[in-house]
Amino acid sequence: MSEATEAAEAKADKTQERLAWLELFAVLLMALTAVLTAWSAFEASKWGGVMSIRFNEGGAARTESIRASNEANRQITIDVSLFTNYVDAFAQGETELATFYQDRFPDRLAVANDAWLATKPLQTADAPASPFEMKEYVLTASVKADALERKAEQKAKAARQANQRGDNYTITSVLFATVLLLAALSSKVRGEKTAILLVAMATVLFISAFVVIATYPVEI
Repeated sequence: MSEATEAAEAKADKTQERLAWLELFAVLLMALTAVLTAWSAFEASKWGGVMSIRFNEGGAARTESIRASNEANRQITIDVSLFTNYVDAFAQGETELATFYQDRFPDRLAVANDAWLATKPLQTADAPASPFEMKEYVLTASVKADALERKAEQKAKAARQANQRGDNYTITSVLFATVLLLAALSSKVRGEKTAILLVAMATVLFISAFVVIATYPVEI
């Protein structure tokens, strides 16, 4: 056997050895990628569940807010009716009837009315027009409705955020799928340089995706 033939065979053996190591690395890379792909899919599913829960909670809070708002509207209608009858009776000099209505003021209206009368509205030009403009007049149902509306908005915002996080994990899964494709192709090509290039691309993409996914919040 000539020296040239021996050199060629030695070179071929080294090439095969490098390709074998490269193939082993590609297999390990695909195994790690498969694990992270499963993790990304799991997290995307979990965040999708969080999104549904937050949307449901927001919907429930909004429904309760509407209910409380309707209650507040009924209360203020009653209060305005009582106060109007009270003022009419007072204006007509029917003191007993005026007292009758005043005694039936709910606490919220009674407190506001006392504060309003203390401003001497008949003598003071810049006094509030009615007790309903006083800070003392507080509709608990209205306050509750506002709080529930804010809660609904917060839940909706959290749902949108969870949806975005789920989408982020899904996009990462696509990146990992590309890594699997490149690593698998590297074992099918004949040229060593092409195989190395494919594995290098897969490795860079894997590291980039791994760094990105490490910054994502985790939902267990």
